[in-house]
Amino acid sequence: MPFAQPIFESNPTAPSCHAATIVEVTPDVFLAAWFAGTYEGHPDVGIWLARCEGGVWREPVKVADEPGVSHYNPVLFRDRTSTLWLFYKIGLSVPTWTGMHRTSSDGGRTWSAPTMLPAGLIGPAKNKPITLSNGEILCGTSHETWGSWACWVEASGDGGRSWTKRGPIVAPGAGAYEASQDTVVSAIWDESSGKLVLPRHFAGVIQPTLWEHDPGRVKMLMRSTERVGYVCASASDDYGRTWSPAERVPIPNPNSGLDAVRLADGRILLACNPVREGRTPLSVLVSEDNGATWPRRVDLETGTGEYSYPSVIQAGDGRVRVVATHGRTQIFHYVLDPREL
Repeated sequence: MPFAQPIFESNPTAPSCHAATIVEVTPDVFLAAWFAGTYEGHPDVGIWLARCEGGVWREPVKVADEPGVSHYNPVLFRDRTSTLWLFYKIGLSVPTWTGMHRTSSDGGRTWSAPTMLPAGLIGPAKNKPITLSNGEILCGTSHETWGSWACWVEASGDGGRSWTKRGPIVAPGAGAYEASQDTVVSAIWDESSGKLVLPRHFAGVIQPTLWEHDPGRVKMLMRSTERVGYVCASASDDYGRTWSPAERVPIPNPNSGLDAVRLADGRILLACNPVREGRTPLSVLVSEDNGATWPRRVDLETGTGEYSYPSVIQAGDGRVRVVATHGRTQIFHYVLDPREL
């Protein structure tokens, strides 16, 4: 069974937390980050970071906080030079996101000043970038506008100094204009009901997760809107420069985040909410055929509530590490042995 632990015992960060990310800094040393504040989208939401050494998580610290504007979806990434990247987004709402990043050359103990990406680039929307076999960094990203969501990739061949945007990858059935019944553009937290409100009436995909299975050959899985109803997939045979049309995969998706990693043995591990409605259970699926089929191997959480937005890596010791939202009040860390999956 997977090992599970809360990252903090009592919530020092804020009433609500969400959208965790994890990276291995050095053997058995990990960083996790998430956004936290009064509720998702509130102007007091900032980015928090915690460090784990020897299996013990230290007290979280705030690492990004621009007064009066909300922060979203941090993403941690370690590049080939062992530089750590902390990507995140700031904005008055999701459609107004500006992409930001900071870097660290000392394992996350200190960070550079925030750098703003040019308009039109936001960095990884939710999931970790990958370093391709040709040395390029590839970020899965997306944009959410009224009645239209789409995925893209942002690529850098010079270590993150400059970026090229490629795409879009659109949902099956997207493109034909229909008068939308939605007044919601993207996920909005309803403070009065304590629930997340999502758009329902158009076909869209966001927040891709990526893996390279052969040199230059990359696959992408995407979160989808209720109208699509399933995880969607696309593929590239040219290092992410062009992409196949998105197709539904037989994994239900309730418009909730997912993440995948290619294991050292070649299998693909996916963490997600494999249901049409709600954000429970939080499950792990493992594909032995590069994403053609997805047997469900284990449920990390099955209780009532929200268990969502996983971030997944395979550590140097071979074990899989997952961090995820636990009821919007806690971030949980899970450890799995892939030999048991």
